[in-house]
Amino acid sequence: MIELYSWATPNGHKVHIMLEECGLPYRVHAVDIGKGEQFAADFLAISPNNKIPAITDPDGPEGEAISLFESGAILLYLAGKTGRFLPASTAGKYEVLQWLMFQMGGVGPMLGQAHHFRIYAPEKVPYAIERYTNEAKRLYGVMNKRLAKSTYIGGPGYSIADMAIWPWLRSWKNQGIDWSDFPHLKGWYDEIGKRPAVQRAVEVLADQRKPITDDRAREILFGASQVQQSVRPTR
Repeated sequence: MIELYSWATPNGHKVHIMLEECGLPYRVHAVDIGKGEQFAADFLAISPNNKIPAITDPDGPEGEAISLFESGAILLYLAGKTGRFLPASTAGKYEVLQWLMFQMGGVGPMLGQAHHFRIYAPEKVPYAIERYTNEAKRLYGVMNKRLAKSTYIGGPGYSIADMAIWPWLRSWKNQGIDWSDFPHLKGWYDEIGKRPAVQRAVEVLADQRKPITDDRAREILFGASQVQQSVRPTR
């Protein structure tokens, strides 16, 4: 049984999707990041970067228990464990991996900044809003061009690259995106969204997540609490 520590965010959804798609049994543990539960000692023991998601697998490599943080690493682990959603051929594998890295290094961080400055920042900073909205549009354009000639992001088959990217596009409106500018990407987005496993995955913990509206949650997520919790001594 995979023990999943997560919250209903794009990074959480990536792993929810993979677990639903590959059919591995799992048990979910809510980590309410708006309340600061990501700083609990038990969670930090498996996710030292205080970010969701994280997993533990008592039946890990060679029968030994393993814990993992970072959603990309978890996707790769689950693909290796099940032999699914990552091509067996060397060329096919690296074609998928480059797009997984594209998500980890570009789509997630940049769209996250677009969300922050367009929606969550306590003051509107025009330069930052323009900067990250433009970067969001650029990234959407890269994916749209890719999907003009490829059935899926990582190649001809559905893969962990699609699972990694799709959840980040659910908030397209908050990113300043007009879908009419990206028809190939929109077609892919709609197709992935119809998959039963994806529909189940986005409901995981969805009833527990609430909009970030209070100052305390904003401070925990975006303020000095992040630094204080990271530098305080461990016991």
